[in-house]
Amino acid sequence: MRAAGRHVWAIRTRLLTAATADDGMSTAEYAIGTVAAAAFGAVLYSVVTGDSIVSGLTEIIDKALDTAV
Repeated sequence: MRAAGRHVWAIRTRLLTAATADDGMSTAEYAIGTVAAAAFGAVLYSVVTGDSIVSGLTEIIDKALDTAV
């Protein structure tokens, strides 16, 4: 029974070590991170270059330049 207990303990230790080991990202994680960053950049670019943002910023700048000092 002791040998079986040690075997279970060894397996448990290996699983915990594998689950908590963080040596860095794998290639798949880098790929997913790169795709997510590119998608976020595309969404941000489309929002910033949208008509409502451009017209809003233009109005703010026009108001700031038209103020009398």
